Parts: sequence; structure tokens; C-alpha cells
Amino acid sequence: MTVLLIGCCGALLSANTFAADTDIIDEIGIEIPVSCTMSGTGTNTHYASIPNGIYSGSYTDPSTNTNYANGIGTTTIKAFCNDNQGFSIYAIGYTDNIEGKNVLTNSTLGSTYDIITGTAIGPVGGNDISNWSMKLSTITSPTPTYPIAIQNSFDNYHVVPDDYTLVAKRESATDVGQNAVGSTLTTTYAAYISKTQPAGLYEGQVKYTMVHPYDTAAPEKPESPSTSCTTPVSSKVAGITYMQDINSTNIATVLSSIGEEEPYYLRDKRDNQPYCVAKLKDGKLWMTENLNIAGGTALSSEDTDFDSNYTLPTTGNWTVADGKLILPASAVKNDADNNLTDSTQFGTDNYAYVFNSGNKENCGASGQNIPCYSYYSWDVATVGSGRGIGAINTDASYSICPKNWKLPASRTTSATNWQTESDFYVLAHQYGLDGEYEYDDSFYTQAGPGTIPDFLFTGYYYGRSFCDDGSVGYYWSATSYSNSTNASYLDFDSDYIDSTGHSRRRDGISVRCLFEV
Repeated sequence: MTVLLIGCCGALLSANTFAADTDIIDEIGIEIPVSCTMSGTGTNTHYASIPNGIYSGSYTDPSTNTNYANGIGTTTIKAFCNDNQGFSIYAIGYTDNIEGKNVLTNSTLGSTYDIITGTAIGPVGGNDISNWSMKLSTITSPTPTYPIAIQNSFDNYHVVPDDYTLVAKRESATDVGQNAVGSTLTTTYAAYISKTQPAGLYEGQVKYTMVHPYDTAAPEKPESPSTSCTTPVSSKVAGITYMQDINSTNIATVLSSIGEEEPYYLRDKRDNQPYCVAKLKDGKLWMTENLNIAGGTALSSEDTDFDSNYTLPTTGNWTVADGKLILPASAVKNDADNNLTDSTQFGTDNYAYVFNSGNKENCGASGQNIPCYSYYSWDVATVGSGRGIGAINTDASYSICPKNWKLPASRTTSATNWQTESDFYVLAHQYGLDGEYEYDDSFYTQAGPGTIPDFLFTGYYYGRSFCDDGSVGYYWSATSYSNSTNASYLDFDSDYIDSTGHSRRRDGISVRCLFEV
């Protein structure tokens, strides 16, 4: 920048030059994000006593000329967005934390006497089958500048949807200023009770979801977490969502709240993956699906079965980042020959190895002969804690299982009572085993594929080949075998069971976990 000073006679007196980088320019940018809110009394609980053969809603019973006009309870919802794109509100029946499920009696879950969701029956549709319905209306005072519109006939009683269904929308624009009203809905519920419906308390919920902008596609209803279980443990014991939520304080409550061989699901905090679990005949809580945690997952002492003072392994394909143990990357399968591309995966006895097939369909079915679920070396199954064990029948201290869960023991250091301390031995005897090992089909028929324990014929991986897929099941234990190169496992086929088998620690074998009592 140049400054010229001009004298009274017009003569140039001086010229001073300043460096350009001495200028200072301030700049401020303010970005207002799109913000949508939906608030209301969302956790309201409503009860009504409804006689058989009666519709509780805007309905007059012709036989008695009695009008049932009040419905069941009222819930108020207010919706607002701070842009002009509008929004949609979808609703779905939501019972026992499962979307699209019928109203259930609180004592006989899944009975044939559930009150139907999402079927137009009773006075709503005509047939004498119990159903429930909902009705929406807008609050008109104060009136919003851009009112919400009720959709799909929900301005009258309409069956509660079993899939996400558009129930209200505002197509464009929004109220503005500090006195903006937003759009307010009220919802009431009604039920038709068949003359044959047994007495009892039936419970259900409706979940409302806001979608912005108004013409966005409906949310997808989540897939059931497994083909073998669809009910969360939290439906029995509040606050138990994750496997890691179970501890020594609440395990007795969990075990007393679920029936033997009743499957429920829990999620693993490490990747949010759901797993079926059940109290088996040995009285313990087991996973009834194989562990499927992927290579590259970060493990910490807060979510995995090792202590905060454990010296994490950093050799043999292990790495540590930000204080967390990183699972080795998953090996790659060569589709041409159905084997892994790298034959050095098992170059040493303790080589850390993970293979995730992503295949759960018909996993372990007889004759399938393709890898399914996931396979781990014993070094991975024990997160390196078994690496230095050379003595016979010694349990590794830690495992790849979720926090508070563990690898099953196969034997223990006790020479006299390992039959009572070995998790696999005790379980196998509850499901038919009559000796240390036996040639019969008892375990296969009682605990094999298709049962509640559902131990599968997943086979194993060795060298560059998957072996015995679809014909033999192998499951790592926490227990060493004889020397530093072998470890114990459970193995079985259609007519044989051995709860104390053993294999090379470098083999890729499946993992099941149980709660560590």
C-alpha cells in the first residue's frame, strides 16, 4: 500500500511504502444448520378396561346403544423444522422393543391371543378378531401458518401399522420467529376386543419417527437380528442391551427371568452386532451363535475379556493403537479354490489369524462344504494370553469374548474334579454325553444344528484348506493341551462327541462364549 502526501502547491512531498502483509482482515461466517425437533409426552402409559365384544373408540354398540367415544388415553406431539423443506411423521407398532409386533399379553408372550397389529379387522375392518387402532388430529389453536396434514385416513381410527406408515406431513415452509408455533398432533388409541379374547393385561406401543424433508422415503424397519431369536434380553431385564451390560450383580436376575433354552438377543458393544443367547441346560448363559467379530476391530479392557493391566501383545501380527488392541486384518479367501490366498497365515504356532466369511445362511448345514461365520487362531481367541502357556491343562487368562464373558474351559489344572469345572464337559453331559468322549449321536441331536444351543458344523482351517465344513463342528476352549503347539476344543459330528479334543493352535476354529460366573 502506498500513501501520497500532496503539498499546497501540488508538489510531491513524500511517498511511504508499507508491506502488504501488515494489513489485517477479520472474517466471520455463521452457518445455521437445519434443525428439526419432535417433542411430546412420548412415554405416556395408557390403560383401559375393555369388555369382550366391545370397541373402545368412536363407536356405538348397536346391541346396547352404548357409545364408546373416548378412546384410550391421549398423547400430544409437536413437530418443527427451521427451514422450508417440511417434514413427514411415520408411525409403527412397537412392542417388546420389536418393530411391527402385535400387542402382547404380559404373561404369555407370542400366544395366539395377541391383539393384532396392522390388520384391518374388528369394527375397523369387519371380522371378530381383536385389533387395536389409532387416531390423529391437529391442535388448531394457536393455528400454525403452515399446518400439518393427517395422512392415510388416520384422522379416523385406523389400525396401528405393522410397518413404517406415513401418518402426518407438512409439505413446505415453517413458522418463523421466536413465537413460532410448530405443528401439534394428538393421538388417541382404541381397541376392538373379540368375544373370545381371554382376560388379561395386553401391552403395546407406537413409535413415531420424524423424517426431513417431507417427501423422504419411509425409514426401513430393521431386520430381525437373527433367524433364531427376535426378542431382546431388555424385554425381560431393563437396561440389559449389550453383552457387556451383564455382570456379577445382575446375572442371577437375568438367569431367573428367562426360561431354559429360551433364545433372546444381546448386542456386542464393539461392533453393535446382535447375538442370540440362552440359558442352557447347565444353568449358564451361552451365546447360541458363533462369534463373528471382524479383523481390524479395536478391543479395549472396557469391552473385551482382558484387564486394564494386561500387557497387550505387539508381535505375531498384533498392533496396539491409542491403548487398544487391534485385531489382525481378516485374511482373504481365493474364490477360485475356496481357500485363503496366503499360506503363511499359519507360519508359526502362535500366528494371530482372523478369517470372516460373511456367510451365515445355512451355516454349518450338512454337506454345505463352504466356510461360514468366522475362524480364529488360538492366539487370537485368547488375545495372546495363551501364547506362553506350555503346561498341560492350563487356562489362558483372557479371551476375544466380550467383557465379563469368557472362552469355555475344556479341562482345568485339577486332576480330580475337572469333570465339574470343565464348561464343555459339563455342557456336553447335559446334552447326552455319557463319558469323556463317546460314539453316539446324542450331542448332535440335542445340541447340534437347528437346536437352541445350535452348535454348527463349521469345520476348521489349516494350511490353505477349509476342512470338514458341513460335517464336523470345532470350538476353541481356553485350555492348553500338552505343549505350546496345541490347545483343547470341543468337536462333534453326527455320531461322535469329544469335549476334550485338541488341535494345533495355528488352526482357524470357531468361538462361542459364555458368561463367566
